[in-house]
Amino acid sequence: MIVPGSEAVRTGGRGRWLRLQWRRLWAALRPWDPFRSIKAALQGLVLLSVGITTFLVVVAIHSATEIRVITIFSIIACLLVTQIMATGLTAPLREMTAVARGMAGGDYSRRVTRVRRDEVGELAGAFNQMAADLAAADRHRKELVANVSHELRTPIAALRAVLENVVDGVSAADPETMRLALQQTERLGKLVSQLLDLSRLDSGAVRLDAKRFEVWPYLSAVLKTASLGMESSKATGSRSRPRADVHLHLDVSPPELTAYADGERLHQVVANLVDNAVKHSPPGGRVTVTARGGALPGSLDLDVRDEGPGIPEADRLRVFERFHRGSHPGGDGGTGLGLAIARWAVDLHGGRIEVAESPRGCRIHVTLPGTPAVNR
Repeated sequence: MIVPGSEAVRTGGRGRWLRLQWRRLWAALRPWDPFRSIKAALQGLVLLSVGITTFLVVVAIHSATEIRVITIFSIIACLLVTQIMATGLTAPLREMTAVARGMAGGDYSRRVTRVRRDEVGELAGAFNQMAADLAAADRHRKELVANVSHELRTPIAALRAVLENVVDGVSAADPETMRLALQQTERLGKLVSQLLDLSRLDSGAVRLDAKRFEVWPYLSAVLKTASLGMESSKATGSRSRPRADVHLHLDVSPPELTAYADGERLHQVVANLVDNAVKHSPPGGRVTVTARGGALPGSLDLDVRDEGPGIPEADRLRVFERFHRGSHPGGDGGTGLGLAIARWAVDLHGGRIEVAESPRGCRIHVTLPGTPAVNR
């Protein structure tokens, strides 16, 4: 019985086998290919020099030319061939030297022209990748310094204005004025704390202390802490804290669900996500934290939903970047570091965090693998 298409399947399988054999043969021939191996190129240079010398000796024997003349021509020919090949071999190295000197002077825009396929060409490719990474790091450093300077200057300037008004007698040192000063102090302290968290995460100083824990009591305690903060804001009238008109709801299924993670790092994730959701919720809105078990033992799928305006499509890939506040209206002047800290804490676990689709508001989805992650 002939199965329709069986001949095509056999032909396709044979084609893949031939391509695989050709790749293996091509890789095995590399040490003998002068265009892909410096060793083979040097071997070819030696063989070419010997061949030229032998040819000239044979010519001398048959033409009765003096051996001194043959020796001189042999040396000149070998030197010319060596010079040509050496120039081609060392040109990328000289170019890399020039680019490296430019990078030492702060110019990260130059790249090495990769024209060879041998080890020097691979070195040029690695050099270009290093130059690109250094350029990105330098750009990130400049942006970070500029953003930090701006963020620190704003609360410091506001605090200074309040204190100058009190000293000059323009404003009295009443509770309302002191409350304004306290708000700016709290904002400044929060920014410094977030910067320190990111600094520890970047330097690798933060290590995971992952343990198995019950999800319901843990998340309930996190939301209770957030609720206490909102009650405090209601009593003091502080605008820098979460609003008290937003309701927090926890949904864990099954109720006895357990997970494997670092409790302190996970607290940073949940607290920052809840804080961000509360800030962008409408009056009387609702923030829901949903936890479910993942595919692997100890893994955890976590959702934080709000009923706010949501995150525009253009901002979903950049929302976890530092100091990125997004383009949605009604921003609260936050630092733009909360979601960045959440992303780094999730990455430390080897998990994933993303903006998921939601028919209403914003939904941040977090996946933790449930297995010990290698510290990075």
